[in-house]
Amino acid sequence: MNDEPQKSSPGISFAKLHGNGNDFVLIDEYSCTLIPDGMKGQFAALYCDRRFGIGADGVLFLLKGENADLKMRLFQPDESEAEMCGNGLRCCAKFARDAGYVKDTFTVETLAGVIPVTVHESESDTLIRIRMPESQFLRPSIPAIGEGDFREEIGGYTVFAVNTGVPHAVIFVDKVDAVPVAEIAPKVRHHPSFPKGANVNFVEMGSGDTLKIRTYERGVEDETLSCGTGATAAAAVAHRQGYKGPVIVVETKGGPLTISLGEETWVEGPAATVYYGIIPI
Repeated sequence: MNDEPQKSSPGISFAKLHGNGNDFVLIDEYSCTLIPDGMKGQFAALYCDRRFGIGADGVLFLLKGENADLKMRLFQPDESEAEMCGNGLRCCAKFARDAGYVKDTFTVETLAGVIPVTVHESESDTLIRIRMPESQFLRPSIPAIGEGDFREEIGGYTVFAVNTGVPHAVIFVDKVDAVPVAEIAPKVRHHPSFPKGANVNFVEMGSGDTLKIRTYERGVEDETLSCGTGATAAAAVAHRQGYKGPVIVVETKGGPLTISLGEETWVEGPAATVYYGIIPI
């Protein structure tokens, strides 16, 4: 048996976190840059791989904010940078609070704007409440169709277009579990009506003020277990159309998110740390 102390290998520290199963690798750049900006997309493509990397839906970079307490950047498996991510932001918020960078109430700078955040503990979870960007209802490629008209027929489905920090397509269906998401979603995701692409959400009406949702995410190019901006988009459309009230519980495959709609839109859900690790260099 070797009693000599083990020398630590040089490497890049990371954390693995998830929000309702939407999982992320987080790189802490609060004090210094670890991955050069020109390599962040490549880094995400490499380490999001679930067989040859760590495995994740995206890589979060946590930085000091320029116009807020913190700044979040998210790079996806296709190397693109996303404007905003509700589940990712909650994961960033949990990490930063646990690290002592912030208290229970703070703000996070994203490409979609500055997001206020509140963290509190329940009996079993860390629950994080974030104020989402104002929902924008529009058909991006056809702005002259008429004020308030934000739907069109695509592939035999009525598609509602809404931006909740990132562009989303919302499709209401009878049974969400019966939808062949991988077959239908790419046709909508790449449709000319969405010049920058879109996340595609299939939504089933639940009892009371509940919805059930499945989301195909651009950048990941696959279905994920949860999407915070997607849940917000579905709730916003359902409320605008008069289907549901102002407080809606959206059941994602990874768990529920509570969406509160009004003059401001708030999303509340959990975030959890899975483990910490070091990438050897």
